Parts: sequence; C-alpha cells; structure tokens
Amino acid sequence: MDHITSLPHQNEQNVIRHLTNFVKTPASGDADIKKKEESIMELGNMLAKNKQTEELRKMIEQTRPFLVSLGKAKAAKLVRNLVDMCLMIDDQDGDIKIELVRECIQWAMDQNRTFLRQTLEARLIRLFNDLHRYTQALPLAADLIRELKKLDDKDVLVEVELEESKAFYHLGNIGRARASLTGARTTANAIYVQPRMQAALDLQSGILHAADEKDFKTAFSYFYEAFEGYDSVDEKSLALLSLKYMLLCKVMLDVPDDVSTLLTGKLALKYSGSDLEAMRAIAAAAKKRSLADFNTAFGAYPQELQMDPVVRKHFNSLSERMLEKDLCRIIEPYSYVQIDHIASSIGIDREKVEKKLSQMILDKKFSGSLHQGDGMLIVYDVSSPDATYETALKTIHAMGEVVDALYQRASKIR
Repeated sequence: MDHITSLPHQNEQNVIRHLTNFVKTPASGDADIKKKEESIMELGNMLAKNKQTEELRKMIEQTRPFLVSLGKAKAAKLVRNLVDMCLMIDDQDGDIKIELVRECIQWAMDQNRTFLRQTLEARLIRLFNDLHRYTQALPLAADLIRELKKLDDKDVLVEVELEESKAFYHLGNIGRARASLTGARTTANAIYVQPRMQAALDLQSGILHAADEKDFKTAFSYFYEAFEGYDSVDEKSLALLSLKYMLLCKVMLDVPDDVSTLLTGKLALKYSGSDLEAMRAIAAAAKKRSLADFNTAFGAYPQELQMDPVVRKHFNSLSERMLEKDLCRIIEPYSYVQIDHIASSIGIDREKVEKKLSQMILDKKFSGSLHQGDGMLIVYDVSSPDATYETALKTIHAMGEVVDALYQRASKIR
C-alpha cells in the first residue's frame, strides 16, 4: 500500500481511488489490519479535505464489516474520528449531519457496542449545540448523564455535562448552566483531563461568570487560562475566541488601555484577525468615551460583535455604559448647560437624555440637578472631602476614652 501514496506523479483523485479499492478488500493478518486502519484514516482525511461528503459517508458504511473484526476500543476510536471528519465539512446541511450520526448510533446499538454508542451520542449533543438546536440537545444530555453516572464513565460524562451547560446558557437558564458546569468540573477533578477539555471548561466558566454575576475580573482569569490551554494544543480558532473575550472583560472593567497591552503580549502576538480588530475598535471608543464611535464599531463588525452570542448578551450594558461615559464627557466643561445641546451633541432624543441624566444623578454618577422648566442641567462641583473633620472626630473619640479611663480610676480611689 505504501507505494500508492509515495508516487509523486499520481494526483489526489488517483490516490483516493486506490485507497478506496484497498479499503474494500478483506484484511488478512495483523499487519494487513493495521495497514487498513491507516488507509481508512488517510482516505477519510483526503475525502474531508476535498469536501466529498457523500463518498465519506459511503466509506463509513463500507468499513463496518471490517470494524466488527477490530477490538471495541479501536473500532470506537476509528468511527468517532471518521464521524468527526464528516461533521467538520462546513457546506453540508445540518439535518444530513444529524442523520449520519444517528445512523452510526443505530449501528453501534445493533452491534451491542455501548461505549461507541455513548461517545456518538455525546458527539450528537455537541452537534445539536453547534447547530443552535439546544432544545434537542437537553433531553438527550439528561438521559446520557444518568446512564454515564451509573456506569461511572467520567471521561464522556465531563464532555456531556459541559455541553448541557452550554445548551442551558444559550437558552437563558444561567442557574442550570452553572449547575451543569459545576458537575462537569467536579467530575473532571477526579480524573486526568486532556488540556483541550480543561480549556473548554475554563472558557465556559469565564462565560458564566461574566453572564451570571457580572464578575469580569474572575471571568478574565478563566478566559486567560482557556487561552493558554488552547494555545498549548494549537487550537488557533478557540484560542482566538478566548483572547477576544479577555479583551471584552478589559473593556467591561473600564480599563480599555489594557487591550493594547494584551495584544502586544508574547502569546497574543501570533494572533490576528477581524475579531481582535473589532475589540480594538470597541476599546478605542471606550477610551474616547464616544457612543458614536462605539455604534460605528458595532456596525462595522456585525459578524464579530453582533453575531457573537457572548458579546451580544453584554451589548445593552456596554451600550448604557458608553452612553454614560459620553454624557460625562460632554457635560464636564460646564456648570450650566442646555439639555437640547447635550442631546444634539450625542445624537439621541432629548427625552432619553433627560431620563438617563436623572438616573445618573440618582446613582451619584455626577452631582447636579435638572431644571425641566427651562430645560437646563446644573452641574455642581464636587468638593474633595476635608481630612480635618476626620482627624477631629478621631481626636474627640480618643479624648472620650481618656476621660472614661480617668473616671474609672477616680472611682477606685474613692
């Protein structure tokens, strides 16, 4: 078989044809079985690379008689790899992908291969999440988690609990998402977890900390761990996503200057792309305290910002924060300013500006008062606290203690 792939003059399609013919022939002996395993993987990679979906599906079916002769663990690994190759082909319909996995699950059930069925069901749950079919993922995840807990299969259990957490998060049930993630992390603590899976757990932890508690400091720490984990296993796209969320945390923590520092760091230097440019634009708008620049950035990067579910969930709070910053920037030079002028400067309705200013005054974001009759905002100078008062209070308190002590001594003398 080695001579087929080593001939330089043969094109890729010829190699695929030769590999296909070899895969169809029955194997005899251990050496032949090993060669056939390697050939199946090589053929699968080539078909996936050329996006020959139908041929890859046929090959999976044709290898099933050969899989029966393999050990259960080897067969499970081979099938899972082939299914993953097929699912990684982008331009195929989601229903076709689901049908393929379900066919393989049915074959595993017919062959009484429990481990293979469970791993394929776990892959189907992830596929449902990838296709945004979260309501289909949850019932399957719940059933599989119950089964895996009985069998004490922790490796697959971690994966399924993580996917369940993702499904709950996207459906807006943050409490259940956190409970599922806690279960996944507890299970992971009892076993050795691959760096890729550990990074996935850290990424989900960061997302939930940002969503549930608005704890962006802790979220940043998790995103950083995820970034380092994905970078160590050369998962470029997921490392880039983790880095993007790290930058989002810095903006939400009101330290946009740190974005440039992070992007020039040793690890981040090798990453680039529109996602990072989008976050750079958001950070620049935050630094300038410009709502207009913020909205321009969101309009310029719809795929990177509006279509990202995590960024989208924080859009409203980020937008409100930018509005407050812009209002503060506009009123800073004034002690007495027209509300109409503020509204025209920021480019939004007077009514919304008036409402926001009232809220900011109540929240003590600045000191001032609204005169609705003449449509004016009066801004008061905030005097810095006088340390003399605090010192005087401490002195009085100390003198009180001295007087009390003297009184007690005088009472004893009597």
